[in-house]
Amino acid sequence: MIDVLVVDDDFMVARVNSGFVNQVDGFRVIGTASTGEQALERITELRPDLVLLDLYLPDLFGLEVITRMRAAGHDCDVIVISAARELDTVRRAARQGVTNYLLKPFDFDDLRIRLDRYAAQRAGLGTTVITSQADVDRLLSAGGPPRSAALPKGMSIETAELVKRALREAGDTLSATECANRVGISRVSARRYLEHLAAVGHVEVSLRYGGTGRPERRYRWRRA
Repeated sequence: MIDVLVVDDDFMVARVNSGFVNQVDGFRVIGTASTGEQALERITELRPDLVLLDLYLPDLFGLEVITRMRAAGHDCDVIVISAARELDTVRRAARQGVTNYLLKPFDFDDLRIRLDRYAAQRAGLGTTVITSQADVDRLLSAGGPPRSAALPKGMSIETAELVKRALREAGDTLSATECANRVGISRVSARRYLEHLAAVGHVEVSLRYGGTGRPERRYRWRRA
């Protein structure tokens, strides 16, 4: 189980984000914090594996929290969740080794994909053996170990390959419904495979906004 600390100065946002995290298999929220100082106290007290960190806190800028956390010897991972879009902020976050950077506003699937990807990378890191310079180069260039190719329970390699082929041959984005029609499976099954492929980095996800209702999720094969 991956223990998560949620840091956000807005109580309702922290509550919503905590609910999102607790819906993802393998993750649980063990605490929340609304200020930078409180976040540092909770990190020392709770020792989370992962911190979901807002940058706009009332007492400290979020990146300062990371600096002080590292100086105190805490090695937990950080996913930034913020409305900050400034290039310099994103670059500074990357230099401080954040695992991911998610812009507000976002929906559950946006966060779930990143958590699933983090879990896959974390699991792979635990079994990675360095045997050559190539292994070192691959780890440093990718920001982590090679992503696990294992499929979640209930998925088949054969169907996954059909979904991959449909995306490659499409040459453009596909919705879950369009993919399902090409492969000959249900829309629910197609979406599950598509989201898994997105979580392990093989597929890019974009949103298409219509006149009403929720935006449609579109999937594109990520070319090497």
